Amino acid sequence: MKVTIRPAEKRDIPDLVRLLLQICRIHHDGRPDIFKYPAAKYGGPELEAILADPSTPVFVACGADGAVAGYAFCAVKEKKDDRLFCDLKTLYIDDLCVDESLRGQGVGRALYDRCVSFARDAGCGSLTLNVWSCNPAAVRFYEKCGMVPQKIGMETLLN
Repeated sequence: MKVTIRPAEKRDIPDLVRLLLQICRIHHDGRPDIFKYPAAKYGGPELEAILADPSTPVFVACGADGAVAGYAFCAVKEKKDDRLFCDLKTLYIDDLCVDESLRGQGVGRALYDRCVSFARDAGCGSLTLNVWSCNPAAVRFYEKCGMVPQKIGMETLLN
């Protein structure tokens, strides 16, 4: 699918919420003990603040008809003069979603590639994200993009 990637705008908020709910459903289906449904990670006022902040770029993928097909929420993160860690500037992908009806058509890869380009232009040394193990399709997607595990979170369920 041919898409155009552009910065998200206030008019995109209803589509962002619609897609946030799709991601929430995937996470809830995989871990109902952690994720509520229906719920969106961000609401309207939070989204307006995120879109207004240059340190939290949000990109949308639009099809030929202009409809939002996916998004990538990002945040530039920087560590300097830390006692333990080296100086580091990274672009963190907070959330990436492609409309469930359009997955597997290159939309996610186009969004990911735009994030990589933005990170390079911003002087970042890496691109990072977290992915839930209960979403194996996302794990496979990021591996196909060339990502490798940086760290692993582990748990023991006590109930």
